[in-house]
Amino acid sequence: MAKYIGPVCKLCRREGEKLFLKGQRCYTPKCAFERRAYPPGEHGRQALWRRRRVSEYWKQLREKQKTRRVYNVTERQFRRYYRKAQQQRGLTGQTLLVLLERRLDNVIYRLNFAESRPQARMLVAHGHFSVNGRRTDIPSMLVSPGDVIEVREGSRKRTYFKELPQVAETRASPPWLERDAPNLSAKVMQEPQRGDIDANLNEQLIVEYYSR
Repeated sequence: MAKYIGPVCKLCRREGEKLFLKGQRCYTPKCAFERRAYPPGEHGRQALWRRRRVSEYWKQLREKQKTRRVYNVTERQFRRYYRKAQQQRGLTGQTLLVLLERRLDNVIYRLNFAESRPQARMLVAHGHFSVNGRRTDIPSMLVSPGDVIEVREGSRKRTYFKELPQVAETRASPPWLERDAPNLSAKVMQEPQRGDIDANLNEQLIVEYYSR
């Protein structure tokens, strides 16, 4: 499936909950989900009053799609992460979420160095960050304990990164990351745990979807 480039507010309305795909802008009264909290499309309003029997497959599919959209990955990428999770020890669903959480673009977002995951993906793809002293432009790179992530020296002169230290401090970073906002750097202290993932996701439904 190709990358979705349409209005992201439709994705939240389709899943029936806020996915915060625009970051802090989702808290404004102008948020489309606040004004139209029903599925998009011609018959979306009917979902407000019509009782609909949903199958287990429908629930599994929606959970898989929601997780994909939260982490901003394609269907092919998501399948690859699932196969990788199956090959590792532990619960497949939790391992899948940990792999997604370790993506570099997600880490940049979680450090509050970007307002949303799509913005974090763009910043990484433009080469503004280095990992262990080496410039990287691969958003899907998986970080590991001990990795040091920094804004590159050449990027610090830009207005966005000059103002970033004050912006980053407005939101706490997760316990598995140690952030040094004034120096625009961070260190991965350990792998994320299931409790560190704050998104409202049910990984068991994803496992059931792929186990059909």
